[in-house]
Amino acid sequence: MSDEIAPAVTNEDSPRGFAFAFAAYFMWGFLPLYMKMVAHIPPLEVVAHRVVWSLPITAVVLMALGRTGDVWRAIRTPSMLGMALVTATLVTINWLVYVYAITSGHALQGALGYYINPLISVLIGAILLKERMMLPQKVAIGLAAIAVAILTYDAGGLPWISLALAFSWGFYAFFRKTLPIGPNQGFFLEVLILTGPALLYILFLETNGSGHLVNGNGASDIGLLIFSGIATALPLISYANGAKLLRLSTIGMMQYIAPTMVFITAVFVFHEPFGQTKLIAFLFIWAGLVTYSWPMIREYRRR
Repeated sequence: MSDEIAPAVTNEDSPRGFAFAFAAYFMWGFLPLYMKMVAHIPPLEVVAHRVVWSLPITAVVLMALGRTGDVWRAIRTPSMLGMALVTATLVTINWLVYVYAITSGHALQGALGYYINPLISVLIGAILLKERMMLPQKVAIGLAAIAVAILTYDAGGLPWISLALAFSWGFYAFFRKTLPIGPNQGFFLEVLILTGPALLYILFLETNGSGHLVNGNGASDIGLLIFSGIATALPLISYANGAKLLRLSTIGMMQYIAPTMVFITAVFVFHEPFGQTKLIAFLFIWAGLVTYSWPMIREYRRR
């Protein structure tokens, strides 16, 4: 992970690392409330502003930490630049699907996507890296598959939002590992690559009168769109530095904080339909996650 804020990698949990990681997941958990506030803005426009306004925030962090040299070295390395283009594309897809999920009334599918994401990552590792899956992981993936089948039958089609979120983030994490650069520098490089197309798209919208920065609801839309940079960059930077100060098993258990908050928000704040069939599907998902996490829980209790 990042070496900008945190000291060298440690194999012990630290209160500082827990605070960083908890803050990141807590901010991600509240992100749907912000997304609902920009529901009147098309998802692609929201994503374009997330890119543009994230760039100066991340640039300030890197300059303050003296890490801008890493970015320039990456830009001069074609292989690193090519891989950053791949990860930038995947994270854009993930953001776009997530914004659409929340603003179109499918926050439950968004929560489901991030619940099954760790299981998808295990599956990707087994298929592409030939990693050996342990029995609890196989059982967990089987339970998740049953849940997806139940939701498919109930809705008359695949829960494509959940699957798109899980697979896009799973492949993003997979390819991101091959990019030999710190998380903060890598995120800056990704948004740097995306800023040109994002700016052109925003300029196109504003010149034809359909944009919301100049032609929207005045100061309200301007503030919401600028805030998208903070809502995007802050939790990612916080997570990057928290993960460096925590054991992998601790991060593995904490990753369920955000989708649980999204689930609660979807049911009790957004009042999305949550009938018996969805409950049964989520029970299979939660059973799979307990099965998947049990070895980590045992290790945590042993320590």
